[in-house]
Amino acid sequence: MSVDQIFQKLEQNFNADAAQGLDLVFQFDIEDDKTHHLVIKDGTCTLHEGPHADPSVTLIMNSETLQGIVSGETDGMQAFMAGQLRAEGDMMLATKLGELFNMG
Repeated sequence: MSVDQIFQKLEQNFNADAAQGLDLVFQFDIEDDKTHHLVIKDGTCTLHEGPHADPSVTLIMNSETLQGIVSGETDGMQAFMAGQLRAEGDMMLATKLGELFNMG
């Protein structure tokens, strides 16, 4: 699965109910591919290619780690502890990804 397909899957598995009242930007810096960001605003999710001017949190990983997390094979917290995933900005927002997207 390509990085673009992974992000399309994320967008399809978005849980709008969990995003009511939120206004966040999750940026994904994929080290061996392109940067993408997801804008979560009042129950909507839009995917954009490229960096955002002011992301709420930036997650830095390679495409293999991204694929594992989205497929549910890799636990995000374990990837973080193992150094496969780094976060910049509001790191607590990264824990919300599991609520906002039905992984696996």
